[in-house]
Amino acid sequence: MTVVYYESDARLEALQDNAVSVIGYNGLARAFALNLRDSGLRVTIGANGGEGAYAQTDSFDCDTIPTVTQQAEVILLLIPDQLMADLYIREISPNLHRGNTLIFASSYNIAYGFIEPPPFVDVGLVAPRTSGGDMRDQFVHEIGFPSFVAVWQDASRQAWDRVLAVASACGALRAGAIELNIEQEAELSLFVQQAVLPPLVHILTMASQLLLAQGYPAEAVLTDLYLSGKFNAAIQQIAKHGLLEMVEKRPSTDQYSILSRLERFVDLKLERLMEITLEEIRNGQFVREWSQEYTDGQPRLAKLLRRFQNNDLWEMEQQTLDLIGAEYDDDLPEYDDE
Repeated sequence: MTVVYYESDARLEALQDNAVSVIGYNGLARAFALNLRDSGLRVTIGANGGEGAYAQTDSFDCDTIPTVTQQAEVILLLIPDQLMADLYIREISPNLHRGNTLIFASSYNIAYGFIEPPPFVDVGLVAPRTSGGDMRDQFVHEIGFPSFVAVWQDASRQAWDRVLAVASACGALRAGAIELNIEQEAELSLFVQQAVLPPLVHILTMASQLLLAQGYPAEAVLTDLYLSGKFNAAIQQIAKHGLLEMVEKRPSTDQYSILSRLERFVDLKLERLMEITLEEIRNGQFVREWSQEYTDGQPRLAKLLRRFQNNDLWEMEQQTLDLIGAEYDDDLPEYDDE
């Protein structure tokens, strides 16, 4: 039976007098830190270089990662997955002590064994299923967002108290947080990245190229397919009310267009490709492949990215964005991969 936790299940007193440190200050880390502070917690930031300076502009106490790790009871590790294992070994692991609670927002490194916390610390997961910007915005407006929570290691027998307190303080329990084991969270995240987003990117680029080849103006094609936000509005409606209601609430012409042509796109090969993708995730094949790729300096990724960028569609996309006056939200900088 699925377990869902709400604010009534959490006690912020579980963090009373506990020093909380957020490691990293990218978009997600910033949202966590601001939300936790607004909930009354003492938060310090462990960050290197420019991220530390940026945290200070938000009036956070900031110090080196080893220093804040030594001083904190609750440590949120919120740096990109590919950088976390090395940084954990060098700057975090030597400074852990009994009574620490490590909380991750992604279970990737725990699930696949890149990080092996000592047996005397608690290890948990608070994983918002939204971006850092949306997480902060929804917290400020007292709106909930979907999240996953988990406890991987309960050395103190109080791990759930701290995990739920952190989840509540950052706003993750307002809409309910689903309990999920560490392996499932990592596998679901990778599956969406590998089995849902690639077909979506392919469909949008293929549809654009087909319509352009048939003489439709690039500005009209790209605007109607995705730049207008109409597609995003449908996705937001799905997120709020589900796929069924999204279809039911559309005009009858839209309903008939969707349902009468749906079977044309039911491809057994796609289902099998998704099964293969999930198998590669669950048996560790993808993780080994990506780990080797990252260790080698990401040559294949660079080649794939160059090939993807080498498409005349992107120039037309930029021209259309300029034409329709699209506004850009500058994302906070992530850690450099170097």
